[in-house]
Amino acid sequence: MALSFCGNNDIKAYSVEYGVLNNGCFVDALNLVPHVFLLFITFPILFIGWGSQSSKVQIHHNTWLHFPGHNMRWILTFLLLFVHVCEFAEGLVSNKMMSSNHLHLFMPAFMGFIAATTSVVYYHNIETSNFPKLLLVLFIYWVLAFITKSIKLWKFAEYNIGPQHLRFCITALLVILYGLLMAVEINVIRVRKYVFFANPQKVKPPEDLQDLGVRFLQPFVNLLSKATYWWMNPLIIGAHKRPIELKKIGKLPIAMRALTNYLRLKDAYEDQRTAEDPEKAPSIWRSMYRAFGRPILLSSTFRYLADLLGFAGPLCISGIVKYLKAKDEVATADKGKTHLGVHFMSSTELLQNSSVLAILLFLALVLQRTFLQASYYVTIETGINLRGALLAMIYNKILRLSTSNMSMGEMTLGQINNLVAIETNQLMWFLFLCPNLWAMPVQIVMGVILLYYLLGWSALVGASVIVLLAPVQYLIATKLADTQKNTLEHSTDRLKTTTEILKGIKLLKLYAWENIFCDSVEETRGKELTSLKTFAFYTSMSIFMNAAIPIAAVLATFVMHHFINKTGPSPSEAFAALALFHILVTPLFLLSTVVRFAVKALVSVQKLGEFLQSDEIGDDSWRNGDISVTLEPGKKHLGMTKAINRKQPMRYQMDNYEQPTRRQMRPTETEDVAVKVSNGSFTWGSNLLTLSDINIRIPTGQLTMIVGQVGCGKSSLLLAMLGEMQAIEGRVYWSNKNRHSVAYAAQKSWLLNATVEENITFGTPFNKQRYKAVIDACSLQPDIDLLPFGDQTEIGERDLGQMGINLSGGQRQRICVARALYQNTNIVFLDDPFSALDIHLSDHLMQEGILKFLQDDKRTVVLVTHKLQYLIHADWIIAMKDGSVLREGTLKDIQTHDVELYDHWKTLMNRQDQELEKDIQQDSQTTLERKTLRRAFYSREAKNQIDDEDEEEEEEEEDDDNMSMTTNRRSKIPWKVCWCYLSSGGFFMVFLMVSSKLLKHSVIVAIDYWLALWTSSKRNQSAEGGSDMFNGTTPAYIGNASLPTPGTPEAELDSYYLTVFIILCAAGITLCLITSLTVEFLGLSAATNLHHNLLNKIIHAPIRFFDITPLGQILNRFSADTNIIDQHIPPTLESLTRSTLLCLSAIGVIASITPAFLIALVPLGVAFYFIQKYFRVASKDLQDLDDSTQLPLLCHFSETAEGLTTIRAFRQEARFKQRMLELTDTNNTAYLFLSAANRWLEVRTDYLGAVIVLTAAATSIWSLRFGLQTGGLVGLGLTYALTVTNYLNWVVRNLADLEVQMAAVKKVNSFLGTESENYEGSIDSSQVPESWPHNGEIKIHDLCVRYDPMLKPVLKHVNAYVEPGQKVGICGRTGSGKSSLSLAFFNMVDIFEGKIIIDGIDICKLPLQTLRSRLSIILQDPVLFSGSIRFNLDPEKTCTDDRLWEALEIAQLKNMVKALPGGLDAVVTEGGENFSVGQRQLFCLARAFVRKSSILIMDEATASIDMATENILQKVVMTAFADRTVVTIAHRVHTILTADLVIVMKRGNILEYDKPETLLEQEDGMFASFVKADM
Repeated sequence: MALSFCGNNDIKAYSVEYGVLNNGCFVDALNLVPHVFLLFITFPILFIGWGSQSSKVQIHHNTWLHFPGHNMRWILTFLLLFVHVCEFAEGLVSNKMMSSNHLHLFMPAFMGFIAATTSVVYYHNIETSNFPKLLLVLFIYWVLAFITKSIKLWKFAEYNIGPQHLRFCITALLVILYGLLMAVEINVIRVRKYVFFANPQKVKPPEDLQDLGVRFLQPFVNLLSKATYWWMNPLIIGAHKRPIELKKIGKLPIAMRALTNYLRLKDAYEDQRTAEDPEKAPSIWRSMYRAFGRPILLSSTFRYLADLLGFAGPLCISGIVKYLKAKDEVATADKGKTHLGVHFMSSTELLQNSSVLAILLFLALVLQRTFLQASYYVTIETGINLRGALLAMIYNKILRLSTSNMSMGEMTLGQINNLVAIETNQLMWFLFLCPNLWAMPVQIVMGVILLYYLLGWSALVGASVIVLLAPVQYLIATKLADTQKNTLEHSTDRLKTTTEILKGIKLLKLYAWENIFCDSVEETRGKELTSLKTFAFYTSMSIFMNAAIPIAAVLATFVMHHFINKTGPSPSEAFAALALFHILVTPLFLLSTVVRFAVKALVSVQKLGEFLQSDEIGDDSWRNGDISVTLEPGKKHLGMTKAINRKQPMRYQMDNYEQPTRRQMRPTETEDVAVKVSNGSFTWGSNLLTLSDINIRIPTGQLTMIVGQVGCGKSSLLLAMLGEMQAIEGRVYWSNKNRHSVAYAAQKSWLLNATVEENITFGTPFNKQRYKAVIDACSLQPDIDLLPFGDQTEIGERDLGQMGINLSGGQRQRICVARALYQNTNIVFLDDPFSALDIHLSDHLMQEGILKFLQDDKRTVVLVTHKLQYLIHADWIIAMKDGSVLREGTLKDIQTHDVELYDHWKTLMNRQDQELEKDIQQDSQTTLERKTLRRAFYSREAKNQIDDEDEEEEEEEEDDDNMSMTTNRRSKIPWKVCWCYLSSGGFFMVFLMVSSKLLKHSVIVAIDYWLALWTSSKRNQSAEGGSDMFNGTTPAYIGNASLPTPGTPEAELDSYYLTVFIILCAAGITLCLITSLTVEFLGLSAATNLHHNLLNKIIHAPIRFFDITPLGQILNRFSADTNIIDQHIPPTLESLTRSTLLCLSAIGVIASITPAFLIALVPLGVAFYFIQKYFRVASKDLQDLDDSTQLPLLCHFSETAEGLTTIRAFRQEARFKQRMLELTDTNNTAYLFLSAANRWLEVRTDYLGAVIVLTAAATSIWSLRFGLQTGGLVGLGLTYALTVTNYLNWVVRNLADLEVQMAAVKKVNSFLGTESENYEGSIDSSQVPESWPHNGEIKIHDLCVRYDPMLKPVLKHVNAYVEPGQKVGICGRTGSGKSSLSLAFFNMVDIFEGKIIIDGIDICKLPLQTLRSRLSIILQDPVLFSGSIRFNLDPEKTCTDDRLWEALEIAQLKNMVKALPGGLDAVVTEGGENFSVGQRQLFCLARAFVRKSSILIMDEATASIDMATENILQKVVMTAFADRTVVTIAHRVHTILTADLVIVMKRGNILEYDKPETLLEQEDGMFASFVKADM
């Protein structure tokens, strides 16, 4: 059969005797012209354009632009493509009806399709290069196409071909579409005037695109890319080669920045304050709606569209199954009519064709998924915007909070942190879920209506099962939330105990108490596990409900249907109903979650409202910094919105406006006064006057000191002058030039999480000389030298630094003082800067810092202090008492006028001088602080070197294997770790889980399969004609042709089918319950075992492990990682296995019905593999970025709240706001990219799912043509294919989540590999005599010790002999091995040569428990645990009370403990903070005494205590321990002058070894020189 354009069966086909246009074939030929014209013109242009672009590797987005009507054009073009496809299909079908081929029926349609595709590609290219003149071509094309199609339509109408014919409808649609596209094109010309106008409009792309830093292109790409997230491909695929960093995700577009959104929200919030009622609190809900209502409405629209399209699935399935049988080619041939010599198809035929329905189903799915993802994206973007705005709002409020609020405890730091970390996130999540609130009811109602339409009354029974069980789900959800709270409380307790143990681990090991403390952790863990059990139970219940409800609903429906109609349903209805039930379950399951979030959001908003309404600080004239975020010129923030720049001048006017009024009020003679307070009374807000009747003046350029007893209001006076207190009466006058900002060092030191240098410069420009001078004045240089990166080391409240740097109080205070000195301000307020410093440093700071550095600059200094010996330096003194000024004047004035006060001061000064002498005898506290710092680093560095070496080796290995290796490593799933997790759950549980899961899914498949058999059997028996009649009648009369009467074999068969169905459903529901329980409890047992092993491993690890592993790292395993293992892995695992098995069973079912499907599956599988591989890697990176950017943000908030007074005194609010906005934006960028990546994945997996449905439908239709299967099975296959679309993306998301969560198991696992100490000795503990060591004789023979087999030995061949009862002193410089020797007695270090023999037993052979429980030690740092005093002295609970009291008496603590409430059971807080350091050290002494061992070792025990306590200690040692052997490691040599034997060590060797008297005679000996230095 030859191809010919007009067909060759009719001679007249080519004749034009009735006029050219009356030949239908010619009209079609005319329609080809515009398409060909477009292709001819655009191809060369595109070709040249692409050729030139390929030279530039990536065209950058700085020319991108959207022409007017951009989205409209894309939508119309898509419709056009769709109609062209219809036209093409219709042409093909009509062509088949003709005797010969008529190309003109489908050829123009095909060309039109190509032309439409070209037009959109062409348009996109013009848009990205911003060259509108070329659009003229498209304009001409639309006009031509419109004209030719209109001619065709007009001819059709002439030959009365109307809407009853399909081709007429298609042509009419095309005319409309071409017309609209023409209109869009005209609009572009009208707006841009690029042609026919003299002055075309110059348009620049949006400024975001000109800024190359913006990488988030969602708002700027074209519609197709927007819907499919195509622009993210390079990012996600690139993640495979190298990880995504912050640089790669750039910054946020202006519209999404926190500042923009803050201004929007704030305007909406402030607008509600009306003139009539200024006090009324604005509603936050309303402001949220005003600022962010529109995008939420848009999202809801998308959501409604998606939900309505969702119902197309079941309807199409029912149609396909119904019409598959009704295929009779001959019958349809008669219906068609011939006009113009060709065949026309009727319109009604269209929807009765199952192939058409299959394609419609595919399109509906694609559209539904696109809309759904669009809705998600819009809500998430809005949610992120809202969170940014709320954070900025909260931050601005924090900066204005009145100090009394903070100090009176109305607003605690905890509350503020909760607002930032929890409440804003709650609101964000609520916004994510809120379209569900109004979309779900609609979805449910629609679903129920459709069910009724399909199955009549019985459907309502099923639906009511679903609806009635919804409240139960809500109940479970609330219960879950409660249990989680409980669990949280227990885990905080457990963490507290664990932290204490880890901090005092050295002591625990030395006293052999590990197991006692280990048990106490296990006990709290037990409580935590009990609440975790309830948590697991409720979780599994909620999972069970979710899985069992659809089964129950289907069961109820079909049983009812059987009893009402006496027959089962037909396949088409049964499977449509099945699909509908699946659709209905999701909203109901989600509804409980959404309602819970809504409730939480209400609470959050209430808390936020209270916070935003709380008291603010009084507005001084100088404190109008908040009118706008002012930016110093010269900063690179050109991207700010215009609003701000407009506001800036206004601020200056306000400042100038305020000043003159002040000037008249100030008396002229006070020019030399910097600050003056006249009859001021100030309060902290609780109506109690803190300061009353204050009249003071602070002279300019002089040193003023404020003195007085503790708590007399000195600090309050400073804060009152700074405007932090509420003035009841009186006022504070600042001289005009001074109140710019005040350098202020608060009493409680406050540091930023930043480098040392940033802490000191604090936002002012860096000046090297000045910086150096300040550091010297505060004697910070030695401390800075100790830090690993000098003054570039990160310090701060939390250990942000990878080293975990903890500065001591003195070091922190000196940094704060340095900050105050460095600022270039006229006035400096120092609040008790000497409190944490020892005497040398205080003197140095006073002389160099205050007297020299500040006074030389003629700066006004106000100093609060307790050190009266500095009063002689003061130019002006203010003495305070009980909140009012006692005296004011120079020291001379006071000496003459108030002799009594002067004498009082003198006696105090003498006392301070005595302390001075004592202090000088001691080694200064500072050297000690430096020493602990050095120690911390010494051990860490060793560890870090080892680590670095390992890493380098790893890196080298990777580099050899070029890129492929790293790519593989990043996309591999950690199977090993998964196996480790599962095996720690116990093999029986794993077996149970796997088998029950498989059984459950096979039963579920069996239920549906049985349903298919049942309905098909019905179809085959009933008279064929009857069921086809059904077109629009009510569902109750299906298969009316032969209603079975009871008793016929058919009815029996029916009831047989029914019973099996009921049994299967019941089995399915039971299995659902079993599986959901097994997974949760598998997770629980795994969590139990992992934590138990981890705790035991870590507590029994050698001490070296704690030296080289930062505490924070170990604690993280117990907090974050344990939490993930406890609560997050089980649900993820459950969800993953469920969705994977669902997908697999679905694919299995389809394949078993139509094996041809497997061929199509191969390419789909490959596509899916690559999508998940790329996504998992990118998702992990983005997740890490999100986590790592969140911490600094939260820290910045809590930092600000802590340092409010300092920030406000320095006037740094604007800088801190700027920093907060930057941090918020960074975190939001990461989060936005993360959610966009999730959308990227979901769109792709959803499209794959749609393709699976299409192939399933196509293969079933194709195989039915050949009569390979029954209708019921087709329905089954399609229903299953529909479920795949829902679960594909869950498989990938859960895989990615599990991978991230398995990292926690991996980390815990890496600690499980640590070596334990060898607790079993070679001698059994029963062989050691009970009283060992009874004499206390020590022989050290050729001892060599190292901390680790990798390190050099710290003691080399040491020999010594100590007789029973001797007092031995060991001294030497830092690092000479003194402490290592003391640890060797306890076998805490690696003794690799030689031995220590105590009372005839080699200690290396003893079990550790025995050895350590028989010796006593007092450590340098006193360690107390929270609990009672009794618990601290004797945790093993072995001693009587008398023994404890005796020990306390010896340690001179008896009277103090007696005075405490509860005596021996008095509370000791965490770390013993409620006792002084000296008292703590004495407790440690008592603890050593309680354990009556004949050997006591004191490791620098007197280093951190004052003289008085030290004397007590020495006395006790001499008397109470007279008959015991005492080894003292001396920090200060004079403590061991009375010893019987002195050992001097150097670099791990014994240098001198003799009686002290003998050693002192050797003038040039080491010991003698030590003693000289110490005297």
